[in-house]
Amino acid sequence: MIDEKIVQYITPIGIGAPWVATEVHAMIEGGISCRLSALHKPTATWFSADWANTLHEQTESIYPLGSRVVFSVLSAPFRFRTRFVSALTNALFGKRESVTKRAAALAHLFVACHWARGLDPNEVGLIHAQWIHASATVGMYAAWLTGIPFSFTGHAVDLFRDRVALNDKIRRARFIVCISSFHRQFYLDHGADDSQLITVHCGIETEMYEFRLRESLPEVPHVISIGRLIEKKGFGYLIDACGMLRDRGVSIRCTIAGDGPLMGPLRQRVQDLNLDAVVEITGKAVLQEQMAEFMHSGDLFAQPCVWSSDNDVDGTPRTLMEAMACGVPSVSTRLAGIPDIIEEGVSGLLVEPNSVTDLADALERLINEPGLVGTLSRGGRAHIEREFQLPDCLAALESKFRSLLQQRESELPIATQPPAKTPHTAGVQ
Repeated sequence: MIDEKIVQYITPIGIGAPWVATEVHAMIEGGISCRLSALHKPTATWFSADWANTLHEQTESIYPLGSRVVFSVLSAPFRFRTRFVSALTNALFGKRESVTKRAAALAHLFVACHWARGLDPNEVGLIHAQWIHASATVGMYAAWLTGIPFSFTGHAVDLFRDRVALNDKIRRARFIVCISSFHRQFYLDHGADDSQLITVHCGIETEMYEFRLRESLPEVPHVISIGRLIEKKGFGYLIDACGMLRDRGVSIRCTIAGDGPLMGPLRQRVQDLNLDAVVEITGKAVLQEQMAEFMHSGDLFAQPCVWSSDNDVDGTPRTLMEAMACGVPSVSTRLAGIPDIIEEGVSGLLVEPNSVTDLADALERLINEPGLVGTLSRGGRAHIEREFQLPDCLAALESKFRSLLQQRESELPIATQPPAKTPHTAGVQ
């Protein structure tokens, strides 16, 4: 590797989030030494590739903590001294979103005391959190205790529904990764300095997605969608839009791929609207290596994302990029970072969230305007190649990592006790 110091990633579920796997793998391939820790092992990893399996096997799981956490917390004042006192003061009295969030932050400080025992500031050049709720609280406090710089990438649920200690994380971050213009403005609105921010789109490896131009649609177009069957994906609106098109005399068929807690209610909705011959909900997840094949099965792609009732939202849906890369004309909503992915009328169509009529109108427009189908098919692929090519997207982050690691290499060694040996020390370098 080019750099000796390590970027220590911390995430909620490791490569259970596809973007984490993609980013860490790309950084390693680019010569950045990385190690991945997760609060929990994921229940699914969405990859079958050997590199992903290796990364998954070498990911450190912080939970379960075991009885040693008690010793870690009791010894923290002696190990980390004034840094522990200031971190504890912050956990007890710093600005928090609620009493519950304060209790969570305090608990995660204690987890950080345990995890930080295995972090050597002379080895780890940066702690980078992907998603900034619970795991980033652990990461922030571990950085606080050890003196290692801290940075983060925020996405969606972590910024809204599960937000905790956001102001402190912004204030203490050496830099913040913005995945869209929406996110950049969000951080500025919450006190970030413009100099802290770098924009890194969550890109894809376009060579994995063969482009097939759609210039016309069959007599019965196949509309596809994919994702976890949860509220923020907006699948209920797509089902209702299919019913509206049926009632208008427009023939389509629709496949929604994925599984999740709303599978039963969504299938019931299909039955209630008498759409069994029109809409299929597969109830099966699709691996990343199978994604292109699924996208090529469709003529049109719909991603009707919404704000959920519990304040969750999609930041920049990867599946939307994958559909556009494959040349599938796509429709989505004006929400969060999605307008960065779709240029209205050029690379796709945007509709208002929570509007069945707008969604049905957009799909019907594509069916009735063959010329627009070809325009969006070409434009979608061109936009993804221009703005969301994975190597191009990650170049700025790789440069930032490299610059910071080289700066840390030049610093004098940090006087610290050697990290405690634990069974959880595997990493990828």
